[in-house]
Amino acid sequence: MKKPEIVVIGVSAGGMQALQKLLPDLPQNFSIPVVIVQHVHASQSGYYIQHFNSLCKMAVAEAEPGISPQPGCIYFAPPNYHLLIEPDRHFSLSIDQRVHYARPSIDVLFMSAADAYDASCLGIILTEANSDGAEGLETILKAGGRGMIQDPREADFPAMPLAAQKACPAAPVLPLHKIKDTLLHIPRSKK
Repeated sequence: MKKPEIVVIGVSAGGMQALQKLLPDLPQNFSIPVVIVQHVHASQSGYYIQHFNSLCKMAVAEAEPGISPQPGCIYFAPPNYHLLIEPDRHFSLSIDQRVHYARPSIDVLFMSAADAYDASCLGIILTEANSDGAEGLETILKAGGRGMIQDPREADFPAMPLAAQKACPAAPVLPLHKIKDTLLHIPRSKK
């Protein structure tokens, strides 16, 4: 199995608590970019960036169109835009219709990441109250990438992990600390 070149994470309801357990321990020289769709209200623009910049060793930023995801950085989708990764591996934004009542949509990010990164994409589904992300994770796995699903029994909102489990029965279902351990075992950059 190929070493991941990108990690994409989908999360919504209960996401603040889940991400606070997952992101702060990732090292500054983490060798791959992390891109997150967190369903947030448009009025929350900037809050997640400031909050996680104060907690994380990695740099945290809002994804901007035209830039390429860089190792050692965590990117959040901006509120009210779908975030995509184009085939040449740069970000783009869309105001297309909502998917599963959400914009940004986890499915949209995951499907575009699968298209851009194929087998070198790692998708992670965390707590959420609807099924956005299940189809996207399935797309990543079909492209040869890897997936992980938060154990629904520990998720604040188990609907999305359960939907992902149903769509992707081969993906490991793990508690957050095991997901974090898996990420920490990805080789670090030598910078």
